[in-house]
Amino acid sequence: MTTIKAMRLASVVTAINVLIASGFSIVGIIHPQYLVPAESVPTQASLILAMYAAARTIPLALFALWAIYKQAAPTLVLLGTLAGAMQLLDAGIGLFEHDLGKCAGPLFIAVLQFFVVYLLHRSARITPQPSTDRLSPNVVPVAPEIAGESSGNPINNAD
Repeated sequence: MTTIKAMRLASVVTAINVLIASGFSIVGIIHPQYLVPAESVPTQASLILAMYAAARTIPLALFALWAIYKQAAPTLVLLGTLAGAMQLLDAGIGLFEHDLGKCAGPLFIAVLQFFVVYLLHRSARITPQPSTDRLSPNVVPVAPEIAGESSGNPINNAD
């Protein structure tokens, strides 16, 4: 798969993933009765938990959408992996609640997310690059005059 196709696929899946996660957390704040079990009554505690969820998912969505906009493959690999891990943990919560729907949906999204991140990582051949902020201890910069290069303007110290 080409890097462009992998980037597009990872962008679409990651955008859908983070927007769905953010949507659920926002719905939990605005209309919690849609998310809590039918026999439960939304409380102040459920509102606080929904706000905690939104505090995590909304920034992730914003950063992931920024990485997609900038076509930053290494950043998208990192944020896509994080989004996939969050969905995998959501699937664990669904399993704990013995709710097949709350387990299967997030599990499917997590597997799909990890797959497209893998494809992007493999196609982009993302490898750590050495930092250009500092010089290697074995490299000493040489002034152009010493290296034999001349700018054509001789320095006259006789003034």
